[in-house]
Amino acid sequence: MSAVTRQGWTAYAIAAVVLVVDQITKALILPLPERVPHEVVWPLQFTRIWNNGVSFGLFQAGSDLVRWGFVVFSILVGVLLALWARKTDRLLPAAGLGLVIGGAIGNAIDRARFGAVVDFIDVQRLGFFPWIFNIADSGITIGVILLLLDSMRPERPAARPAA
Repeated sequence: MSAVTRQGWTAYAIAAVVLVVDQITKALILPLPERVPHEVVWPLQFTRIWNNGVSFGLFQAGSDLVRWGFVVFSILVGVLLALWARKTDRLLPAAGLGLVIGGAIGNAIDRARFGAVVDFIDVQRLGFFPWIFNIADSGITIGVILLLLDSMRPERPAARPAA
């Protein structure tokens, strides 16, 4: 197997930061009563909920089989993206991969520990964003956006050898 590129290590570092920040913030939020908004600064409030679905509450899981399927899927995504990250040589995809890896593993840990994901970032008062989410969801969303932006960049022609 090939060595990890410099940008691959960047992706791993970003994944680690997202994972640690995600788990710390969730640990701090867990003592809050469920579904009781706590004002932070307008329009942000913290409202702890349990999310049985995928990111932003989509595809709600109703059984342990689905729950563990989500855990396995999230870990598999994290591993496959980590393999991709080890080969990347550009910062933008490295950052995107790191954000998605950290978010996927962060939410997988919640599902394995609690059977659901802890969501708490609540900006519903803005009116156009009706979800409550967490740091892991944010990492996944921003990471996918970075990967899409990178995929739209024009390809550079290969360097010609000197004559």
